[in-house]
Amino acid sequence: MGVETFPTYNDGENLMHYKGRNARYAGTIPKMPAHALIELGITQARLDRMAAKVPLDEPWKAPRAKEWDSITLETWLRRNVRTSGASKLFRIAVAAVFAAEPGDLSLLHFLFYSHSGGFLDRLVNVAGGAQELRFVGGSQRVAIKLAASLDTSVRLRSPVRKIVQTDDSVEIHTDEAAFRSRYVIVTVPPPLARSIEFEPALPDNKKSLLEKMPMGSVIKVMATYDEPFWRSDGLTGQVTSDAGPVGITFDNSPPEGRPGVLLGFIEGRDAKRASGLTREVRMKEVIESFVRYFGAKAGFPNEYIELDWSKEEWTGGCYGAHMGPGTLTAFGPSLRQPSGRIHWAGTESADVWCGYMDGAIRSGERAAREILGVL
Repeated sequence: MGVETFPTYNDGENLMHYKGRNARYAGTIPKMPAHALIELGITQARLDRMAAKVPLDEPWKAPRAKEWDSITLETWLRRNVRTSGASKLFRIAVAAVFAAEPGDLSLLHFLFYSHSGGFLDRLVNVAGGAQELRFVGGSQRVAIKLAASLDTSVRLRSPVRKIVQTDDSVEIHTDEAAFRSRYVIVTVPPPLARSIEFEPALPDNKKSLLEKMPMGSVIKVMATYDEPFWRSDGLTGQVTSDAGPVGITFDNSPPEGRPGVLLGFIEGRDAKRASGLTREVRMKEVIESFVRYFGAKAGFPNEYIELDWSKEEWTGGCYGAHMGPGTLTAFGPSLRQPSGRIHWAGTESADVWCGYMDGAIRSGERAAREILGVL
């Protein structure tokens, strides 16, 4: 689509805020007690080995699938991680990736998701990882340019309310009109798919799967300043914190470097709590977090911006849907299996980079191949 990318700012040192203190560090290994870092490394290596045994195309067929799908990641951590530092840092990483808590996730789902993205290091890192590149002008430019190339084929403000299948076609009903096609691809998040009326009803396994895939909880916050003052202090703008409500931050400044933009994420349990606060109280807590990490200069932003994804009507949360115990092994095959003339896409159905834009595109290509095959 001709949309340029630029690297996330990553020059300087990161900050680890742990037990009320800031510690600067270079690279990917934070300043933590040695015993906690050792156990964290052992834990991650062990989980990576387990994840490598989960087939990406059929994770429910992993050798220990039923065992791993019968417990949460929280249960596994309690059984296998002894030091509080390692446990806390790992939980921060899980919230950053899933916008959910370890107790929300099936161990099998976590292992599949980790394998899908190239294992945990790649999911959380900037250099060589999922956070490495940004779009000039924002990622929405990809969708806007693609829509423009399709001319009048894209219908905005037309949510699908009902899908009716017949022997030889599909009728898609919106509030204003109905459309007929030979096949249809549903790409919306699972909670939104549940809100569509299907006639005839979807197979029981597919309905059960959609009902058992809640979205994550995240509030994205930004504060703008005349310039990214943290850079002159030798900092990347990246923070990992055990304090909250903002647990993760990035330098979100545009490629030209001005204005300075601090980006923070409130995730999982913290997001659910913060969602119930007023905007004023939430902003106060966010700015206090930024000051805690970057000093007094962070206390005087030019502008404060936030988005509570759980209150967005057409997503119901972010970054994607996750699965609790028993879901993958019982209903996993229904993720991609067509329901008659209805085919399924969306990032949750991807086998590589599940939960990310890359996975969403791959899922669309896969659904297109399915329909081209039957046509």
